[in-house]
Amino acid sequence: MTKRNATLYLTIIFLLLILTIAYYTASFLNREPESTTFDAQRAYTDVITQVEMGSRSPGSTGHVQIREWMRAELQSAGWVVEIHHTERLGHSIYNIIAKRNDQPPQIILGAHYDTRFFADNDPDINNHTLPVPGANDGASGVAVLLELARTLPQDTLPTWLVFFDAEDNGRIDGWDWILGSRAFVEEIQINPQAVVIVDMIGDIDLNIHYEINSDEALREEIWNVASELGYGSVFINTEKYSILDDHTPFLEAGIPAIDIIDFDYAYWHTIADTPDKVSPESLLAVGDTLWHWIKSKSFSEQ
Repeated sequence: MTKRNATLYLTIIFLLLILTIAYYTASFLNREPESTTFDAQRAYTDVITQVEMGSRSPGSTGHVQIREWMRAELQSAGWVVEIHHTERLGHSIYNIIAKRNDQPPQIILGAHYDTRFFADNDPDINNHTLPVPGANDGASGVAVLLELARTLPQDTLPTWLVFFDAEDNGRIDGWDWILGSRAFVEEIQINPQAVVIVDMIGDIDLNIHYEINSDEALREEIWNVASELGYGSVFINTEKYSILDDHTPFLEAGIPAIDIIDFDYAYWHTIADTPDKVSPESLLAVGDTLWHWIKSKSFSEQ
């Protein structure tokens, strides 16, 4: 190879290298950012993780384990975690509060994390003394809140995520329903604009009707967001049930609150409330709706 040919060859190699670098630089700069919206599969994995802990009824090993797990997940997502420890009917109550700063909340998203002591709605009477696995009734709401904790933008209105204890053991001697949320409303002095409770929202055949007692303006606002996102077949704008749930103490205190719940669940309070009855698609419909609802309120109401 002559000296002239060698110079030409090196020049071509150099130009190709420059073009290659330019191509990859342009590709990187023009690349669509990775989505930070709701990840349904990750939420579904959280449902499985909770059920694998066993019973999460108050006082159980699983009850302690889920509290520590939720704390770790929330802190990893950048939230400050506080424990509201109190007592009702002689039982310790541990509500888990996640916040991003010291500002009072304008929005509260809530779900209960405890499970029922006994599967007393099971068709087999022999199962009535067994604990409820709580894949849908408990774990699904927690999973949605945890995934929102990971993905909600930083510029939202001040929002608290509250995981309520002792919701699910009414009609059992020495217990009552919604002990955790009642204690929270009585003892935590706040006045949010909106409270949204999610409960039993993982059912494969998800049909969420308006809950009768829920704040009408708030439920319509969220149902409209769901419709715009294509979830109109899931969020049905007709009333069906009147339900005592963790939104009730807020409503009694004059705070706008709604319950997002599908109460048409054949496995409620049975040993068959397991992860195979839950679907990522259902978790997505609820999580994605709440993600976009909160995002839409980020600037308009500050």
